[in-house]
Amino acid sequence: MGLETCGTCLNCLLVPLALWSIVVNILLYFPNGKTSYAASYQLPHYVWYFEGICFSGVMSFISIVLALLGIAFSGYNCIISALGLIQGPFCNSSTGWDYIFKDTAGGYLTDYSAWSRCTEPANIVEWSIILLSILIALGGLQMIICFLKVAAELKRTLCGTYSVFVQPGII
Repeated sequence: MGLETCGTCLNCLLVPLALWSIVVNILLYFPNGKTSYAASYQLPHYVWYFEGICFSGVMSFISIVLALLGIAFSGYNCIISALGLIQGPFCNSSTGWDYIFKDTAGGYLTDYSAWSRCTEPANIVEWSIILLSILIALGGLQMIICFLKVAAELKRTLCGTYSVFVQPGII
């Protein structure tokens, strides 16, 4: 019963999560609000794969199929965000533009003194960590909500509480 009454509430929860995912994905393209990095392709590879504008955003509504797509796309968002977090930001250092933390397997996350090796864009390590962590959290919440939506829709379908409209002239 709880899943049945909550089914429509879950759709309402997905809307703000989708909107926040879209906003956060867009922010990743503009470190410190500057467009020059995106214009000159000086962004991490994973940022170009996010597509959270679509995948993590608006694909998680209405039916079982769309809820399953929501799980898949939210999972994709979580995986890409985690890979981006492990690899570290693409930044300028004394050796030029590169992924200077790529061989640390995410160890740079707790080595705060190493963050200063990224000289440009300013505060890119903090920017990336915060935004990628938010995307992981939003994607995880969307996956949970979509899973609950699938369970609610399956219950409605299999237990016979799913509405079927019959036109009077057909029977």
